[in-house]
Amino acid sequence: MRVGLGYDSHRFDDTRPLILGGVSIPGHAGLTGHSDGDAVCHAVTDALLGAAGEGDIGSHFPPSDDTWKDADSVELLRTAVEVLERVNYQVVNVDVVVICETPKIGPVAAAMRERLGEVLRIGPGHVSIKGKTNETMGWIGAGEGLAVHAVALIDRVPEAGDPGHG
Repeated sequence: MRVGLGYDSHRFDDTRPLILGGVSIPGHAGLTGHSDGDAVCHAVTDALLGAAGEGDIGSHFPPSDDTWKDADSVELLRTAVEVLERVNYQVVNVDVVVICETPKIGPVAAAMRERLGEVLRIGPGHVSIKGKTNETMGWIGAGEGLAVHAVALIDRVPEAGDPGHG
Protein backbone atom coordinates (compact mmCIF):
# COMPACT_ATOMS: atom_id res chain seq x y z
CA MET A 1 0.00 0.00 0.00
CA ARG A 2 1.12 3.53 -0.73
CA VAL A 3 -0.10 6.96 0.41
CA GLY A 4 -0.10 10.20 -1.57
CA LEU A 5 -0.79 13.77 -0.54
CA GLY A 6 -2.32 16.33 -2.89
CA TYR A 7 -2.88 20.07 -2.59
CA ASP A 8 -4.39 22.73 -4.81
CA SER A 9 -5.61 26.29 -4.41
CA HIS A 10 -7.27 28.79 -6.70
CA ARG A 11 -8.67 32.30 -6.49
CA PHE A 12 -12.34 32.89 -7.17
CA ASP A 13 -13.31 34.24 -10.61
CA ASP A 14 -16.77 35.77 -11.12
CA THR A 15 -16.69 34.95 -14.84
CA ARG A 16 -16.53 31.17 -14.35
CA PRO A 17 -18.89 28.54 -12.94
CA LEU A 18 -17.87 26.85 -9.69
CA ILE A 19 -17.13 23.15 -10.04
CA LEU A 20 -15.79 21.12 -7.10
CA GLY A 21 -15.39 17.37 -7.08
CA GLY A 22 -17.09 17.24 -10.47
CA VAL A 23 -20.21 18.93 -9.08
CA SER A 24 -21.47 22.30 -10.32
CA ILE A 25 -22.31 24.68 -7.46
CA PRO A 26 -24.65 27.42 -8.70
CA GLY A 27 -24.76 30.93 -7.30
CA HIS A 28 -21.07 31.20 -6.46
CA ALA A 29 -18.00 32.49 -8.30
CA GLY A 30 -15.92 29.82 -10.00
CA LEU A 31 -12.19 29.26 -9.77
CA THR A 32 -9.30 30.48 -11.89
CA GLY A 33 -7.22 27.86 -13.63
CA HIS A 34 -6.06 26.59 -16.99
CA SER A 35 -8.65 23.81 -16.87
CA ASP A 36 -12.07 24.23 -15.25
CA GLY A 37 -10.33 25.04 -11.94
CA ASP A 38 -11.81 22.08 -10.00
CA ALA A 39 -9.38 22.19 -7.06
CA VAL A 40 -10.86 19.04 -5.49
CA CYS A 41 -10.17 16.95 -8.59
CA HIS A 42 -6.72 18.55 -8.93
CA ALA A 43 -5.73 17.72 -5.34
CA VAL A 44 -7.02 14.14 -5.62
CA THR A 45 -5.22 13.71 -8.95
CA ASP A 46 -1.95 14.87 -7.36
CA ALA A 47 -2.46 12.56 -4.38
CA LEU A 48 -3.01 9.53 -6.64
CA LEU A 49 -0.12 10.27 -8.99
CA GLY A 50 2.19 10.96 -6.04
CA ALA A 51 1.24 7.73 -4.28
CA ALA A 52 2.13 5.77 -7.42
CA GLY A 53 5.38 7.67 -7.97
CA GLU A 54 4.02 8.92 -11.30
CA GLY A 55 4.73 12.65 -11.05
CA ASP A 56 2.10 15.31 -10.55
CA ILE A 57 -0.82 16.89 -12.36
CA GLY A 58 1.42 19.48 -14.04
CA SER A 59 3.68 16.84 -15.57
CA HIS A 60 0.72 14.96 -17.07
CA PHE A 61 -1.46 17.97 -17.98
CA PRO A 62 0.86 20.99 -18.30
CA PRO A 63 -0.79 24.43 -18.29
CA SER A 64 1.49 25.35 -21.20
CA ASP A 65 -0.44 22.86 -23.37
CA ASP A 66 -3.66 24.31 -24.82
CA THR A 67 -5.07 20.76 -24.99
CA TRP A 68 -5.97 21.21 -21.32
CA LYS A 69 -7.46 24.72 -21.65
CA ASP A 70 -10.87 24.68 -19.91
CA ALA A 71 -10.60 20.86 -19.63
CA ASP A 72 -13.04 18.93 -17.45
CA SER A 73 -10.97 18.07 -14.36
CA VAL A 74 -13.03 14.92 -13.80
CA GLU A 75 -11.56 13.64 -17.06
CA LEU A 76 -8.04 14.52 -15.86
CA LEU A 77 -8.76 12.53 -12.69
CA ARG A 78 -10.12 9.64 -14.75
CA THR A 79 -6.87 9.66 -16.75
CA ALA A 80 -4.85 9.58 -13.50
CA VAL A 81 -6.80 6.45 -12.46
CA GLU A 82 -5.85 4.90 -15.83
CA VAL A 83 -2.18 5.78 -15.16
CA LEU A 84 -2.45 3.92 -11.84
CA GLU A 85 -4.01 0.92 -13.53
CA ARG A 86 -1.17 0.81 -16.10
CA VAL A 87 1.35 0.51 -13.25
CA ASN A 88 -0.82 -2.08 -11.49
CA TYR A 89 -2.35 0.02 -8.69
CA GLN A 90 -5.93 0.59 -7.60
CA VAL A 91 -7.43 3.28 -5.40
CA VAL A 92 -8.44 2.16 -1.91
CA ASN A 93 -9.81 5.43 -0.52
CA VAL A 94 -9.42 9.21 -0.58
CA ASP A 95 -9.93 11.83 2.11
CA VAL A 96 -10.44 15.46 1.05
CA VAL A 97 -10.57 18.71 3.03
CA VAL A 98 -11.89 21.83 1.26
CA ILE A 99 -10.85 25.02 3.07
CA CYS A 100 -13.05 28.03 2.32
CA GLU A 101 -15.41 30.51 3.93
CA THR A 102 -17.95 30.01 1.14
CA PRO A 103 -19.52 28.04 -0.38
CA LYS A 104 -20.60 25.68 2.38
CA ILE A 105 -19.31 22.21 1.46
CA GLY A 106 -21.67 20.13 3.63
CA PRO A 107 -24.70 20.52 1.35
CA VAL A 108 -22.75 19.27 -1.72
CA ALA A 109 -20.43 16.74 -0.04
CA ALA A 110 -22.65 13.72 -0.79
CA ALA A 111 -22.86 14.63 -4.48
CA MET A 112 -19.08 15.04 -4.63
CA ARG A 113 -18.58 11.69 -2.89
CA GLU A 114 -20.87 10.02 -5.45
CA ARG A 115 -19.12 11.63 -8.42
CA LEU A 116 -15.59 10.96 -7.20
CA GLY A 117 -16.46 7.42 -6.10
CA GLU A 118 -17.66 6.65 -9.61
CA VAL A 119 -14.58 8.15 -11.31
CA LEU A 120 -12.17 6.47 -8.88
CA ARG A 121 -14.06 3.14 -9.22
CA ILE A 122 -14.35 2.75 -5.45
CA GLY A 123 -17.85 3.99 -4.63
CA PRO A 124 -18.84 6.85 -2.35
CA GLY A 125 -18.23 4.86 0.83
CA HIS A 126 -14.49 5.12 0.20
CA VAL A 127 -14.50 8.89 -0.41
CA SER A 128 -14.55 11.46 2.38
CA ILE A 129 -15.25 15.15 1.72
CA LYS A 130 -15.05 17.68 4.53
CA GLY A 131 -15.41 21.44 4.52
CA LYS A 132 -13.47 23.68 6.91
CA THR A 133 -13.24 27.43 7.20
CA ASN A 134 -10.02 29.38 7.65
CA GLU A 135 -11.59 31.32 10.55
CA THR A 136 -11.44 34.53 8.44
CA MET A 137 -7.61 34.42 8.38
CA GLY A 138 -5.51 35.15 5.29
CA TRP A 139 -6.63 35.23 1.66
CA ILE A 140 -8.89 32.21 2.09
CA GLY A 141 -10.50 33.74 5.15
CA ALA A 142 -11.00 36.96 3.22
CA GLY A 143 -13.06 35.00 0.69
CA GLU A 144 -10.60 35.41 -2.19
CA GLY A 145 -10.44 31.71 -2.99
CA LEU A 146 -10.11 28.23 -1.55
CA ALA A 147 -7.60 25.47 -0.94
CA VAL A 148 -7.92 21.69 -0.93
CA HIS A 149 -5.88 18.95 0.76
CA ALA A 150 -6.31 15.34 -0.33
CA VAL A 151 -4.85 12.06 0.89
CA ALA A 152 -5.11 8.90 -1.19
CA LEU A 153 -4.38 5.29 -0.33
CA ILE A 154 -3.56 2.96 -3.22
CA ASP A 155 -2.70 -0.72 -3.31
CA ARG A 156 -1.12 -3.12 -5.76
CA VAL A 157 -3.54 -5.16 -7.80
CA PRO A 158 -2.78 -8.84 -7.17
CA GLU A 159 -1.54 -10.62 -10.26
CA ALA A 160 -2.26 -14.21 -11.21
CA GLY A 161 0.12 -16.44 -9.26
CA ASP A 162 0.45 -13.99 -6.34
CA PRO A 163 -0.21 -15.54 -2.93
CA GLY A 164 -3.82 -14.94 -2.01
CA HIS A 165 -4.93 -14.34 -5.61
CA GLY A 166 -8.00 -16.40 -6.25
